[in-house]
Amino acid sequence: MSFTNPILPGAYPDPSICRVGDDFYMVNSSFEMFPGLPIHHSRDLVNWELVGHGLHRKEQCIDPICLTDVQSDGGIHAPTMRYHNGLFYIITTNVYVPQDCPEGFNPCKNFIITAKDPAGPWSEPQVIDGAPGIDPDIFFDDDGRVWYVGTHTPEDQAYPGQGEIWLQELDLATVSLKGERHFLWRGTGGDWVEGPHIYKYNGRYYLMTAEGGTGFNHAVTVASSATITGPYVSNPKNPVLTSRHLGLDYWVNSTGHGDLVQMNDGRWFMVCLGIRNDIEGRSNMGRETHLVPVTWEADHYGIDENKSDILWPVCAPGTGRVEQEPALPFPDRTQIATDSFTDNFTQATLKKDWTFRRLPDTTSFQVLPDQQRLRIRSGKPVNERVSASLAGFRQKSSLFAFQATLHLPETFQHSESGISLIQKDHHHLVMSVLKKDNDLKIAVSLNGEELSVSELPPETRNLDLVITCDERGYHCSYRVSGESSNEVIDIINNIPANSLLSRYYTGALCCLHSFSKSESSIEYVDFSEVHFRQLSA
Repeated sequence: MSFTNPILPGAYPDPSICRVGDDFYMVNSSFEMFPGLPIHHSRDLVNWELVGHGLHRKEQCIDPICLTDVQSDGGIHAPTMRYHNGLFYIITTNVYVPQDCPEGFNPCKNFIITAKDPAGPWSEPQVIDGAPGIDPDIFFDDDGRVWYVGTHTPEDQAYPGQGEIWLQELDLATVSLKGERHFLWRGTGGDWVEGPHIYKYNGRYYLMTAEGGTGFNHAVTVASSATITGPYVSNPKNPVLTSRHLGLDYWVNSTGHGDLVQMNDGRWFMVCLGIRNDIEGRSNMGRETHLVPVTWEADHYGIDENKSDILWPVCAPGTGRVEQEPALPFPDRTQIATDSFTDNFTQATLKKDWTFRRLPDTTSFQVLPDQQRLRIRSGKPVNERVSASLAGFRQKSSLFAFQATLHLPETFQHSESGISLIQKDHHHLVMSVLKKDNDLKIAVSLNGEELSVSELPPETRNLDLVITCDERGYHCSYRVSGESSNEVIDIINNIPANSLLSRYYTGALCCLHSFSKSESSIEYVDFSEVHFRQLSA
């Protein structure tokens, strides 16, 4: 029996995993999205439930961690999640550059949050002063000492892009660094050594990193030491995982940034990121989380015989690559597909899957469970460093049908409301109903450029809006909800599928939006019956 990678479809990059008994917990980067730091739970490594977020309150994301007007690809980077003495820890970085950035400003704030339950609530962020770089790791040693593992650019950088992993003891009582700073490793010569994690196994310390940048040259590399402060020796068989040697036609690329977990029965697995090669080597979901089996073996061919007894991790033994359909970790537990999403708004609050781009105005959204609708107040459109008036969930498949019913008030006049695929501030496909020259119309735009406009009957109040993507590209259509003919009317077809390829850290959101054309107007629209389903190739 097999499962299908990725195990977390959609924009879930930079995974970090920990085990508590029979339970596994995983956290991912969230960049400018809110809620931030999505946390999933599993008992079999292939079926994951979104149980909460590390950053789930407005107060956590204003000061000192700012998500109000964070720049694209800024925000929350590469977390580490660990469990120790009844408490869960997430350590991560917020990268924030103010719009009027003062000279000498440090854009990276590394911080810790804690919780007794991964579902929350999580504590207020505690910033660790004097900790440069991104992608921090926290390591609890057997002797009770706690260590911070970080990245930085060395002063004597040998080549552009060279990084270095450093280590310093962390005082959890004061959340501050103490003692000597140790410089551990600069990787194997690849760019941007980052994403460090330290493990202790078989009496030795292992430092695992990401190298090569988050792209086609991405890789996982490992070094080992008899003491935590070093010196670290590089695995002679590095990298232990990459896809850069598999060519441009392999089903997944850019694999790297891994984290290891050991199971109760002693087996090991790695979670890592990768980009599906759906269109031109990319996909609109960006970087997703995959699962790889791991074993340990000695290097019997080392030049230095004194090092030949070191055990090294072997990823995906026999193939050395992220497989699309590997064997199930637990053969008696089958994988349940998670490529679909439905919300009829019957609950009093939004499902955990809904997310926003930057910290939203919570007064702009209201769930109406008695009417089974989501009400959105018209507000700011998608633009640079703006919290737009939208709510979205992660796109989880390249070929899909995304549908929602839009309900227009009789006073509808000043907004552009509908459904959209939002990749970034200036990278999106938007289908909106609007008033133009006092006529009701429906328009489709790509990256702000209008592609098509169709006229609607003036009495229209309820529409089913649909965006689909198949081998021919994106198609936008609608039908007037409740009409007996149930006729589907095409607005535009065959928008090239590469129009929305992820060129960024994150993937697309499938959104409901209502953008105001007048700052002085207050207007609402309602949505119901939201569906997303995967289409077969």
